[in-house]
Amino acid sequence: MKVANSITDIRDIVVGFKKELETIALVPTMGNLHCGHLALVEEAKKAADRVVVSVFVNPMQFDRAEDLKSYPRTLENDLALLEKAGVDAVFTPTPEIMYPQGLNFQSYIEVPDLCNSLEGALRPGHFRGVATVVSKLFNIVQPDFACFGLKDYQQVALIKEMVRDLNFQLKIIEVPIVRYEDGLAYSSRNSLLNQAERSLAPLLNKALQSLAEKLVTAKKQDEINELVDETCNFLDNKGFRTDDITVVDALTLNPEIAGSKKLVILASAYLGKVRLIDNLVVDRQA
Repeated sequence: MKVANSITDIRDIVVGFKKELETIALVPTMGNLHCGHLALVEEAKKAADRVVVSVFVNPMQFDRAEDLKSYPRTLENDLALLEKAGVDAVFTPTPEIMYPQGLNFQSYIEVPDLCNSLEGALRPGHFRGVATVVSKLFNIVQPDFACFGLKDYQQVALIKEMVRDLNFQLKIIEVPIVRYEDGLAYSSRNSLLNQAERSLAPLLNKALQSLAEKLVTAKKQDEINELVDETCNFLDNKGFRTDDITVVDALTLNPEIAGSKKLVILASAYLGKVRLIDNLVVDRQA
């Protein structure tokens, strides 16, 4: 496995792959890798001849300085996991390499509506940072495929739209959420939960499953709003601090869902200082 921390070095590695007419799949990560990331790597290996993983804690997508500071950084362990998983190359840049002029003088990408709605409204600037760094990685690595996990549902939708709008020549591969046996979605932030919080965390997914069952037959917006409020109250009474639970069309992310046959519940909630996110797709009765 080759490791590069400069743009020139990773490009040289990629040029070597392409000279052999090999296809490339990119897996962008922020490190602190877990089973969810490794599932992305496995899908990448199925899709392409070579797999490139980026490990970069992107400061542009953090709306809170303390969140950026506390984000777990475990590069040595990450590299060991990636080598064991059969990754061909890892790109490990610093912020100075990715943003040599600093964040205040960096050009950025914004995807209309999706950047500033739903999760974007709760975390101003977050999706601008995601779109910008992903577009930079696409330009640096020039992959044929890129793998993203559906735990960040809106992020996947945003990246797909950006790829269409900016005519990137690659295919986005969506990878299902990977969960612990108790239902909690794998996340790098789970390591920040204390023991009591970790025992409560699976209730988020259980609450979404209960809501999903009721949404199958709920048609009126008032009824849906009432079910969402009940779910928020349930979580808050269990020790969460619900940030947002929203039900939108699974394909368009439009909140107008009267005629939608497939919905997605988008949820975010705090346990202590840790913000958990999850989602669940709901197939509705016709």
